[in-house]
Amino acid sequence: MHKSLVSVVRYESPIKSVRKAVELSNGLENLPARAKVFIKPNIVFWTKATIFPKWGVITTSRVIEDMVLILKEYGVEDITIGEGTVMQDPKDRETPVHAFESLGYGILKKRYGVKAINIMERPFEKLDLGDGVVLNFNQDILHSDFVVDLPVMKSHNQTVVSLGIKNLKGMIDIPSRKKCHSADPKKDLHYMVARLADKMPPMFTLLDGIYTAERGPAFDGYMRRSNILVGSRDVLAADLVGAKILGYEPTQVPHLAHAAKNHKRPLDFSDIQVLGEPIEKIASLHEHSFAYTKNDTCELPVALAKMGLTGIYYRKYDLSMCTYCSNVNGLILTAIRAAWKGEPWDKVEILTGKMMKPTPGMKKTILLGKCMYQANKDNPDIQQMLAVKGCPPKIDDIIDVLQEAGIEVDPALFENIDKKPGFFMKRYKNRPEFEESFFQIT
Repeated sequence: MHKSLVSVVRYESPIKSVRKAVELSNGLENLPARAKVFIKPNIVFWTKATIFPKWGVITTSRVIEDMVLILKEYGVEDITIGEGTVMQDPKDRETPVHAFESLGYGILKKRYGVKAINIMERPFEKLDLGDGVVLNFNQDILHSDFVVDLPVMKSHNQTVVSLGIKNLKGMIDIPSRKKCHSADPKKDLHYMVARLADKMPPMFTLLDGIYTAERGPAFDGYMRRSNILVGSRDVLAADLVGAKILGYEPTQVPHLAHAAKNHKRPLDFSDIQVLGEPIEKIASLHEHSFAYTKNDTCELPVALAKMGLTGIYYRKYDLSMCTYCSNVNGLILTAIRAAWKGEPWDKVEILTGKMMKPTPGMKKTILLGKCMYQANKDNPDIQQMLAVKGCPPKIDDIIDVLQEAGIEVDPALFENIDKKPGFFMKRYKNRPEFEESFFQIT
């Protein structure tokens, strides 16, 4: 039986560690010297307003530069770095530029001729991935000769883990991303994500686990210094090993189980050869889900429920909630927490995503986002509907409906939305293992 090689390497030093991960897995075997190479990092979030935790959230610039140097050693001259970070304002083109410059991609251009592109400004091409799944992919990656997929190793609050296959979601346009968060119980997020790598050019995947994230994908997770690199020319094999390192069996990660079934691959690692560090020596469970509680008087994240909030029902997000609503979900919960004065609210329910249905007996029902409004605008179980109809949901509308529901949120919390990520930096203060230098190129 042919076995896919997967390297598992301790990160110990610049260039050498990445080179070891590449060589053990034969990651660049048969790469033409004149190849047009596309590098896909993971920049899941960015803000110009504040320094925020990048560790375990964004691919380290250290690993990106190391890969560029190794590609140069192979004689590759045409290298493009591309990402499609979702901005809360769809017209925002300045923040992605700021991200690229801050992460040192401008230096890579001057030093090595590397191009950096925001794929939201580039053409997309429709791809039929089979069984009715049609998504629009960035043309630059599709028409490259070779792809280097550089995700962060993280657990994910919807897809359990986010690794090589999931990282490619950043290569599809906004309508396609919304389609991935389908309300269809069969063709759900797991089902859609499983197919993202199916029509990619030849690809080497290197999971950047110098820093890993628990309860990712963003800055409100918990970051660890793990010093792990996982490499393979087989993205599914890399992801199965990466998931195992993060503490998950393949059957616990639905999109990987789907992908294995689609390609008639076993889930017992029998067609994978791991070289380097033994998985069992470095595996560590990274919890992926945020805990919620439910009782007769509230449904909330555990942290808020412990404060004694009552009369408010904020159900746990499901797979159908896409990035735009996810971006404001945590902020709304923070505002509700700050608005609590000890008096019960009057049976207020907040619904998100595309699938939730109102609970009979609630007095006020907030429908967050266009999808939830369209799904429930005529529902007879709603006594008083308070709708945020936009996509993305507008901040002013969110404030208005919360206040109309009797939740006197502070508008200032929303006005400073770009600074909120900086509050999470205190978790890492005075901890020397969390180094900003990994996101700089000098």
